[in-house]
Amino acid sequence: MNLVYVVLILIAALAVYVLTVYNKLAQFTVKIKEAWSQIDVQLKLRADLIPNLVETVKGYAKHEKDVFENVTKARAAVMSATNPDQVQAADNMMTSALKSLFAVAENYPELKANENFMKLQDDLKAVEEKIAYARQFYNAVLRDYNNLVVTVPSSIIAKMFGFAQKEFFEASAQERQNVEVSFQ
Repeated sequence: MNLVYVVLILIAALAVYVLTVYNKLAQFTVKIKEAWSQIDVQLKLRADLIPNLVETVKGYAKHEKDVFENVTKARAAVMSATNPDQVQAADNMMTSALKSLFAVAENYPELKANENFMKLQDDLKAVEEKIAYARQFYNAVLRDYNNLVVTVPSSIIAKMFGFAQKEFFEASAQERQNVEVSFQ
């Protein structure tokens, strides 16, 4: 009779452990979605600032048509992206387009002194900082989730219920390149 109780207690303990790990994995899945949503919100906020910035620069640099078209295309790509891979690709395109836009702005001293341009630039900088923080938070949540998915014994439960590792948000090769600064 004691053996039956011991076996029942072990089965109950195992069931509680499985449920606990499953709930942790499920909670991390929700946290990952929330963290991704924060990145998405900030990218959309940045995309909303872009038209104002472009119009301000356009007033000074009418002949820089390609730069404005690239920024507009990048903004459209960010707005239409539906999954993390598309968002990351569109974000990389936007970063490149904004670098070109600010390079054009450097050629127009009166634009750099324009109050609206300066405010838009400050707003964009603040959004970029929020995007960086959101990416850090997303990757931190993914790290904790992936650790749970790959470490024993929780990895066994993760496999049983179909939980798999997820990819981190990473910088593109272009973003890893050194920035060229010129004071000419």
